[in-house]
Amino acid sequence: MSFEELKEKAHSLPLKPGVYLMMDKDSRVIYVGKAKALKNRVSQYFQDQNAHTEKTRAMVAQIDHFDTIVAGSEFEALVLESSLIKLHMPHYNILLKDSKGYPYIRLSVKDAYPRFSLVSREAVGDGARYFGPFGGRRDSQGIIDALREALKLPSCGKIFPRDQGKERPCLNHHMDLCDGYCRREVPQSQHQQAISQAVRLLEGRFGEVERELTAQMEQAAENLEFEKAAALRDRLRSITLLGKRQKVVAGFLADMDVLGLYSGQVRTAVAVLHFQQGQLTSREVTFFPTGGEPAQEILSAFLVQYYGVRGRLPRQILLPEQLDNQEDMARFLSEGAEGKTELFTPQRGAKMDLIRMAQENAQEECQRVTTKEERTAKILTLLAEKLELSEPPRRIEAYDISNTGASDIVAAMTVFEEGKPRKGAYRCFRLRDLQGPDDYASMEQVLTRRFRRDKAGDSNFAQRPDLLLIDGGDTHAAVAQRVLEGFGLTIPVFGMVKDDRHRTRALVTPQGAEIGIQAQPALFAFIGQIQEETHRTAVGFHHKQHSKSSLGSTLEKIPGVGESRRKALMKHFRSIKAIRAAALSELEGVLPKNVARQVYDYLREEETGEKED
Repeated sequence: MSFEELKEKAHSLPLKPGVYLMMDKDSRVIYVGKAKALKNRVSQYFQDQNAHTEKTRAMVAQIDHFDTIVAGSEFEALVLESSLIKLHMPHYNILLKDSKGYPYIRLSVKDAYPRFSLVSREAVGDGARYFGPFGGRRDSQGIIDALREALKLPSCGKIFPRDQGKERPCLNHHMDLCDGYCRREVPQSQHQQAISQAVRLLEGRFGEVERELTAQMEQAAENLEFEKAAALRDRLRSITLLGKRQKVVAGFLADMDVLGLYSGQVRTAVAVLHFQQGQLTSREVTFFPTGGEPAQEILSAFLVQYYGVRGRLPRQILLPEQLDNQEDMARFLSEGAEGKTELFTPQRGAKMDLIRMAQENAQEECQRVTTKEERTAKILTLLAEKLELSEPPRRIEAYDISNTGASDIVAAMTVFEEGKPRKGAYRCFRLRDLQGPDDYASMEQVLTRRFRRDKAGDSNFAQRPDLLLIDGGDTHAAVAQRVLEGFGLTIPVFGMVKDDRHRTRALVTPQGAEIGIQAQPALFAFIGQIQEETHRTAVGFHHKQHSKSSLGSTLEKIPGVGESRRKALMKHFRSIKAIRAAALSELEGVLPKNVARQVYDYLREEETGEKED
């Protein structure tokens, strides 16, 4: 379907809640969304493209056709959206990894000696018991290892009872890391009891296991079985520590989760702080590419994808932003889990402090894992999209003019490659044959000279820019475009328009179309850096030339001092200040005695306003 046909179809949709499915030319579902009113929501995609986020623009560009399903209520639309996302896994919906990234712990309950193992997903009908999903493979394996260590369960590859008594116990038993179930004298009931305790720990019943072990330890001490009592004491200590370790909770045993959200230039991060009985027990941070979506949209998608696969949820989830459908979302999550979950957005107090902590964690981790090169690449990509360039500009050249009247008019060219200033490629120009200050004529001259030297094969100007930025408005940009056309070159050129604080507020085409950049702080700062660097270079070169010009005009007024003697003085003394401070004998070392006396007397007279005798 054409864009206009898509737009027309969207306007014909009903004002009812439902779900819409965006599809590409191969009929693959690329996005699934829900709406309170299908007509209003879907029509937004085919309105002003500049109002869309980066991710939405990319998605809309691939839409070939779409379908809708009317639902009975907003809640039904939410449930339907979730099921369709799981079914189609649309590219523009998926924030998080698939279920392989959130593994389960499997217990082979049918075996005589059940074992724990790590699996990517639940299997149907295999008779095993599954716990999870947990935060990641590393943390999940840590849970298994912690349980084995605390309960002294075997980690070897032996199969019991088949391999009992065939070999001597391994090193783990001698290091007191395993109860040595490979020995015939160890009863199977001991292993069953340890597995039962492990299951209860995975279910979050730490207090129950602790009470059981405490009673057994006290009974052993009462029976004067001190070795057994000591072993139970050590196990109880391990269990207590296990309950406080971050890895064991991993979002599964928490009674409250606190979410923090941070969107960086490259990545967006959601931090989840897990609390158990009022204590912070673990933290997870999930990253996904920044697409410019509103915070509510990110949080809604995260809640569905993060908690929707979990069989057991915390009793309360604190959110940094209030959702429009917060009650429906809480109901949706609760229906798919054991127990009721409340979504709450605090505004003040201790819980708001927890939100700030989660937000800070999200920001710190996002900034830590995002490299400077990634941030720069993202800015250049955003610049290319804003300016509708075919690809990010590798080399950017920027130009500015500086003058203080009819003389000493100069220009500066700065170069940014891969987003970084390349100072060795900067060039400055003294402009000639101008009848007074004229920025347009000045810009025309400097660009003509620059590209003429390029055409002549000058190695200093051999690399052509992918983008030209001109300090000034559309008229300045139009002058630059005219010069490029005269050389038969097609290079994108834009003017840098300043605000009343001398900051670049927008870019402008030679035709006068402004492109705002203030809504993207990173891009705004980058263009501002280019503009400031170019202006600083031009002003610095202008001051240098002005000083030389003032010195030259001063010396040339002295009888007997011409161009060659002025150069000789500059070569020897380097500055007018040094020449003024020089003794007569020092001047005589460079000039004839009579000329040296002329210079000495003239500069003293100029400095004091009195003629020296």
